[in-house]
Amino acid sequence: MTAPDKQALACLSSIDVDLGQRSYRIEVGEGLLDSAGGVIKSRLVQPRVAVITDSNVEPLYRARLEKSLDQAGVDHQWIVLPAGERTKDFFHLRRLVDDLLFMRIERSTALVALGGGVIGDITGFAAAITLRGLDFIQIPTTLLAQVDSSVGGKTGINTTAGKNLVGAFHQPRLVLTDTQTLDTLAHRELLAGYAEVVKYGLLGDGAFFDWLEENGRVLVNGNSIAKNEARRHAIITCCRAKAAIVAADEREAGQRALLNLGHTFGHALEAQAGYGDALLHGEAVAIGMVMAFDLSARLGLCPAGQADRVRRHMADMGLPSHIKHLADSSWSADGLLAHMSLDKKVIGGKLNFVLVRGIGDAFITGEVEKSEVMALLKDALAG
Repeated sequence: MTAPDKQALACLSSIDVDLGQRSYRIEVGEGLLDSAGGVIKSRLVQPRVAVITDSNVEPLYRARLEKSLDQAGVDHQWIVLPAGERTKDFFHLRRLVDDLLFMRIERSTALVALGGGVIGDITGFAAAITLRGLDFIQIPTTLLAQVDSSVGGKTGINTTAGKNLVGAFHQPRLVLTDTQTLDTLAHRELLAGYAEVVKYGLLGDGAFFDWLEENGRVLVNGNSIAKNEARRHAIITCCRAKAAIVAADEREAGQRALLNLGHTFGHALEAQAGYGDALLHGEAVAIGMVMAFDLSARLGLCPAGQADRVRRHMADMGLPSHIKHLADSSWSADGLLAHMSLDKKVIGGKLNFVLVRGIGDAFITGEVEKSEVMALLKDALAG
């Protein structure tokens, strides 16, 4: 065993996602890329993979993963997609599937998603539909992907109508989370991922939110052992929470919808902003969660002080907490509500919301009048 292998194993934590025959493990540790080849090989039908990554991640981590795969005797081919949310569309999905087929992959070939949520989502969807189903492995390199999108099997792409409206539930065979990849992440991207970390405290773990208020700055801005420990604790806490929810409700028939806290608003904001750099997914979710707390307070479900506390924490961390600086003359309450009406959570023409009774106490409801949502949107746009 090489020195990197020993180092990785020494700090390894494992979390199981219990889905019967589709069960898999989330491995969390430092330096896991250097020992990834052997772990990946143990999950393969044949020692061959196609690695999908993006133009930002490839120069950072391709050499390390290639070396590990070579040492394990795993044949590998690579596909590099453009970085950014706009890659999650039909054009790039078609290109990806065509490239895979031109490689003459077989059903026993596994795909490896090396990157953030965009790469994980489009790779997982390609795995679900190519040759009627391929195995795939997640190696998330962003905080958002490590705590949320790499776990649970939701895959898909965006359309002009809305976010993630085309996709499939397709569980990975393995999730390998190397926490060291966060050291090369841009500060803005790290903050966007932090919003998804906060989500787990707000929806069902008030004590975790208390911890984040004390340790969030260390997690994001620290440069010491304390930073690494804070990140590790947050990732493991979030993955354990999501694994439990997914195991109980794999296809979002019930409680898994709680994971959409802030997303009904957030997805509408992303659609209005055009899925570009103007508004990252995590930033939209941060604003969306504040809006969900504001709506809950308006409806008398949640003390106004709880909403203020959430808004204050987002602002203290450097995350956006309102939309007044995003909106221009093209933004309107009617337009945002139209985006929301295309959300996957619409049932019988009625929007389902994740609202709260307080921090750590979220619930799902379809009993919100459009007039209440419109009033909130108008006030938010007015600033």
